[in-house]
Amino acid sequence: MPVTADAPRRRQKLLMLCNRVSWMVFVALVLVSVVADPYHWAWVFPPAVLAIGLSMVLNRRARVGHSAVERPFTVEVEAPVTGRWLALNSPADKVPSHGTHAYGQTYAIDIVADPAAAAGAIAGSGASSETASPPVARPGFSWFWPLVLPNSAFPAFGTPLLAVADGTVVRAKHGQRDHLSRSSLPMLVYLMLFEGFFREMGGVSKIIGNQVILDLGDGTYALYAHVRRGSITVREGDRVRAGQEIARCGNSGNSTEPHVHFQLMDHPDPDVARGIPFRWRGIGIPANNESFEAGPFTDEGDSKPTAGDRAFRFTVDD
Repeated sequence: MPVTADAPRRRQKLLMLCNRVSWMVFVALVLVSVVADPYHWAWVFPPAVLAIGLSMVLNRRARVGHSAVERPFTVEVEAPVTGRWLALNSPADKVPSHGTHAYGQTYAIDIVADPAAAAGAIAGSGASSETASPPVARPGFSWFWPLVLPNSAFPAFGTPLLAVADGTVVRAKHGQRDHLSRSSLPMLVYLMLFEGFFREMGGVSKIIGNQVILDLGDGTYALYAHVRRGSITVREGDRVRAGQEIARCGNSGNSTEPHVHFQLMDHPDPDVARGIPFRWRGIGIPANNESFEAGPFTDEGDSKPTAGDRAFRFTVDD
């Protein structure tokens, strides 16, 4: 269905842009004052005060907007991956799952590949795995060393991402690099205090990195974030089928390690979108630190998911 740019969404977009410009002006004034010192420091801080005020307004608008809109029914779609995965930042535990309603993330989920768990289950069952290659274990968090790890150290990197339903590609961007992991305490601090701040100034694309957004119909859009550079196999305007590979898992944007960030939302622009609750067919919504197995999609005719499929109401409290 066509997207109507209504007045509230236009105001939301304008406030987002003003917030980013205010932070840019603040950083520019700080740099100029340090290098050339032509201004009194008192002139440096008003843009930051304005930016903080705009952030407060945006956060309040997001909370009020979420509360004012009747919670939608959960949309049932296929899982965007296959194999054994581990859920993080799940809406099954709290809403908003990422601590904010911004960027349509209210019901977003992060998942990381967990093939070692699958291998352990096979070993525990007594089944033979002699012909299978040993799985790559996901590296744990380190306090100091190693500071960073290459993306190849993580089993999620390069795994196929699948269309969760039939739909149309409305955005496909993959020009950003896949950076090294931020999986140590010093690098996590760097990400939160510095890198994340400058990515916020750069706009939503710098936050979510390389991305694919699908229009599933019925006012529902699926966002795949942090996609691997150069891996997107579709173009804007393409029609896709449920289960079709559209990209590969990467580590672009505001990300600590290769993982899949997936969400449903009601608008193709995350700056003005509201999140939509969802569940994966045959899986549901895994809780934080819960492993789950996603099987390959099988075409069962009329049972293929679309955004019109509605399941139970999402019952997690705000």
